[in-house]
Amino acid sequence: MIIACQKCSSRLQVDETKVPTGAFSIRCPKCNSSVEFAAPSPAFEHSAIALGDSPATGNPRFEQPNPAPLFEIDGSGKEVKPDASAADMLAELLSKLAGQSLPHGHDPEGVRPSWNPRKALVCAPEENRENAARALAENGYKVFVAHDTRQAIERMRENQLDVVILDSRFDPVEQGTVFVTREISILRPAQRRRVFFVLLSPSLRTMDPHAAFLNNVNAIINLNEADELPRLIEHRLREFNELYKDFNHVNGVTAL
Repeated sequence: MIIACQKCSSRLQVDETKVPTGAFSIRCPKCNSSVEFAAPSPAFEHSAIALGDSPATGNPRFEQPNPAPLFEIDGSGKEVKPDASAADMLAELLSKLAGQSLPHGHDPEGVRPSWNPRKALVCAPEENRENAARALAENGYKVFVAHDTRQAIERMRENQLDVVILDSRFDPVEQGTVFVTREISILRPAQRRRVFFVLLSPSLRTMDPHAAFLNNVNAIINLNEADELPRLIEHRLREFNELYKDFNHVNGVTAL
């Protein structure tokens, strides 16, 4: 059993055979503070949330939320937005005044207006995350970059994302791949259809449909082709939008 110190965040390995049934405390060898632990209730153990210790569900009462931050392409601390045409700005204003989605036909063949960029979350190890984020941002995406599993999960729960990009080597210490994939898997079907899930893999073949099905993702991109990330995602997104074109029309939603 692993217990985290609330003060210094050290991870303490505890022999489960010696753990008492009720609440107990141990001394942290790093900061010498007392670490309190209480066994979960039976109701919690049988709930859906107990499928795993998600980093975004631990001690939320005492911690400030820290979702994945927005990627700032110019380093100025300001969000960079693509230029919007007068027609797009007028359409946005009319849509907001009407309090409803854009009318059918405004978004032909999945082409999104410049004032409403796709929102993408990049979950990748440090050596790859900036290149992926920059490539997407330069192609008109609004990009969030997760540095660890907690940031990824909190951003996924906080924002309506269009694209989630997961490197299979993301945050191995906290099982980042497992928890990000689970967060996608537990979505309701209507929500899942509104998220395009991409897996970056060092071994799987790019755009392999069978491997994508087995991994519960919409597309697979081999890391050797990561330089082509925006183009490959755009290509697969067009196919995805075409597949759900009639379905989206009936439900009054725009393409991704």
